[in-house]
Amino acid sequence: MNRRSAATALTGALALLLAGCGSDGGSPSPAELSAGSAYMPRPVSPTMAAGFLVITNKGGTGDELTSVASDAGDVSVHRTVNGVMEKADRLPVPAHGRLVLESGGSHLMFENLRRRPQEGETVAVELRFARSGPLTVELPVKPPTYRPAGQTGTSGH
Repeated sequence: MNRRSAATALTGALALLLAGCGSDGGSPSPAELSAGSAYMPRPVSPTMAAGFLVITNKGGTGDELTSVASDAGDVSVHRTVNGVMEKADRLPVPAHGRLVLESGGSHLMFENLRRRPQEGETVAVELRFARSGPLTVELPVKPPTYRPAGQTGTSGH
């Protein structure tokens, strides 16, 4: 092997080595958020209601739900800890995971409703996140006692 061939082989080997060292196997994919199983039980109060849904993240990076907005009234994110409801500044949406907003747990809390939504109508909400763009979700209004299959909790809201 002559010097030129050896130098070319060495350069190629170094390039492959550096390419391997510089790669961490790829960066995690960004959050890929979607929402489903959304609903609002028909409010029994003229001014308050709750909303429930599941936010799914198919991406490799987590995100956080930071706020919610709706034309229906003031809406915020609440969580229930040891049976006590409290406002949450943010809730995590884990990478390759879900954030479940359900009766008896974390949920959307509507206050100062502009009007009481009726069964068969929908209420739009805009979910806002720390890293991802906003996501608009339609909550169909269901009977006050409606519970999706698999949910047995009650929050009284």
